[in-house]
Amino acid sequence: MSRPAKFILWIVGVIVALGLIFFLVVGPILKKNTKKHSPEQQITYTQGDLVIDLFYSSPGKKGRAIFGELVPYGEVWRTGANEATTFTTNKDLLIDGKTLEAGTYTLWTIPREDSWSVIFNRKMYSWGVRWQDSKAMREAEHDALVVDATVSESISVQEDFSINVIEGENGTMVLLFSWDQVVVPLQMQVK
Repeated sequence: MSRPAKFILWIVGVIVALGLIFFLVVGPILKKNTKKHSPEQQITYTQGDLVIDLFYSSPGKKGRAIFGELVPYGEVWRTGANEATTFTTNKDLLIDGKTLEAGTYTLWTIPREDSWSVIFNRKMYSWGVRWQDSKAMREAEHDALVVDATVSESISVQEDFSINVIEGENGTMVLLFSWDQVVVPLQMQVK
């Protein structure tokens, strides 16, 4: 083997070794440090043979003004932190009289003072915001369903952002967003 070929082989070996070190050592350390500020949450709700799974990262208030400041009014929000929030249902759902087909969606919101638009998007995004401008990655042409929900005010402050599914009345469910003193319920039922 010629001397230049050996050198090129050595360079390739060094690059591969550095890549392995990054993915096996540095990558998990970065992920752990990022996730400790906004821990991952996995929620599973079952009702009969209906299964709804939610995955999101839960940022904390940490003394900050949230809605209208950290989360601007009238702009698409990734609805959590880190990766895009996902919502999976194994059954078709009726939400605000509209059908959401069974499947996995990224979940986005547009918060306003008195209501939120809740957006179920067909495209799976690896992260919630673009690196260059920190704007939400959601692309409207992939929206499966957009519905509005009314904002309620909570008496107490909720430190960590939360999404949950709770029992409603007459076999319905409520997709519930809450953070700071804001609570946003969205009624759902199996179609």
